[in-house]
Amino acid sequence: MTQGKTLAPAGFDNGRMGKKFPIRPAHPERTCWGCDRYCAADEMICGNGTERTQHPSELYGDGWESEGLDPLRPAVEESAQQPPPP
Repeated sequence: MTQGKTLAPAGFDNGRMGKKFPIRPAHPERTCWGCDRYCAADEMICGNGTERTQHPSELYGDGWESEGLDPLRPAVEESAQQPPPP
């Protein structure tokens, strides 16, 4: 038995939770973003569906990573909440 070392099972990542997710990939259309494998769009091996999962930048545009994180900014602008004058 080895003293002073902790042996981790094969494939164990020592506490890391998956791969680092890219904020602005160069060509998001070439990759399936549905799991941590990041398969090529034409070689998906995880069986995550028949089409690739799009990157959030493709769905929501630039700035997707900061949307919804500001607790002080109202979700709906005040002018949209007030009824029109009679």
